[in-house]
Amino acid sequence: MKRDYYEILGVSKNATADELKKAYRKIALQYHPDRNPGDKESEDKFKEAAEAYDVLSNEEKKAKYDRFGHQGMGQGGFGGGGFGGGMNMEDIFSNFGDVFGEGSPFESFFGGGRQSRRKTGKGETGSNIRIKVKLNLEEIANGVKKQIKVKKHISCDACSGSGAKDGGSFQTCQTCNGQGQVRRVTQTILGQMATASTCPTCSGEGRIITNKCTKCRGEGRMYGEEMISIDIPAGVTEGIQLSMNGKGNAGMRGGYAGDLLINIEEEKHAQLRREGQDIVFPLHLNFADAVLGTSVEIPTISGSAKIKIPKGTQSGKLFRLQGKGLPSINSYGKGDQIVEVQIFTPEHVSDEEIAMLEKMRTSKSFVPGQASDKNEKGFFGKFF
Repeated sequence: MKRDYYEILGVSKNATADELKKAYRKIALQYHPDRNPGDKESEDKFKEAAEAYDVLSNEEKKAKYDRFGHQGMGQGGFGGGGFGGGMNMEDIFSNFGDVFGEGSPFESFFGGGRQSRRKTGKGETGSNIRIKVKLNLEEIANGVKKQIKVKKHISCDACSGSGAKDGGSFQTCQTCNGQGQVRRVTQTILGQMATASTCPTCSGEGRIITNKCTKCRGEGRMYGEEMISIDIPAGVTEGIQLSMNGKGNAGMRGGYAGDLLINIEEEKHAQLRREGQDIVFPLHLNFADAVLGTSVEIPTISGSAKIKIPKGTQSGKLFRLQGKGLPSINSYGKGDQIVEVQIFTPEHVSDEEIAMLEKMRTSKSFVPGQASDKNEKGFFGKFF
């Protein structure tokens, strides 16, 4: 079971951005793979901290996590736009280098080679794609696998996304000597200060294409479409956003792909309505059935069910079918189905029916308050 993100970083839910950054920095330095070579446990903790910081440092992801927990970030193929889809160590260094800054302990302790190497040969990251997926109540209750055709930038099949005609169509950038960064040393009143910035010649890639792929014209990607299989967990709600890492637009010249962001929309059911985890069904009873009692068959999200209506059932009476509602995306158990009785009043009646009703009007049993149940319950007594 995944650990709580706040527990991983050792912060409270009200932690500020600075507190989050300090907490992550401390853990990352402690378990950095260069400090713990060959230690799989330390590497796992390093990745775990990066995943926690990725979510909690982003307001949108943090709000989703606070509301839905790990399920809201998406498990089994979904992620919060960060590490759920299997980001490697290079991705972590690339995404969170700003936490440590230039001249950081990562460079001073570990030589700084890792930061420059991770950028070499990597082009521009692809953008995210946002789509809407409509689900009916049955799909929400059970979870569903959807096959969605997405139009987007895909990796060029001719050059495998490199943007070059062949493997020999590259040369090392002479400006940065293949490092992807240029370093400058300036003299200040405090002494020499070294700064680094992205190489303006190769845009941080460390190499330059000498002969471009004719199919993609050197971009490493083309516009096309991909059929994507989306596993949507049971219990999702209207407005929740799921994400699939690396399923967005392909990056340029080997850059990382963006994410596919999936916004859930609920289709209106013809007979049932959703209220949180509960399902509500308005049962329209005629006057005779309400007075005499009856058995009726009602629809549920898993088929149909038969319930008994006792004699003298009042309009507004609520019957609860336990466990017939929707599952929660972030906990065990299901909601209930609530059957709300509504007495049907006809607008048109025959002369014979009018005569019967006139006779009943004067009957003691039909005078409000005269035949009420002395054990009549209040509002909460409507549930049983």
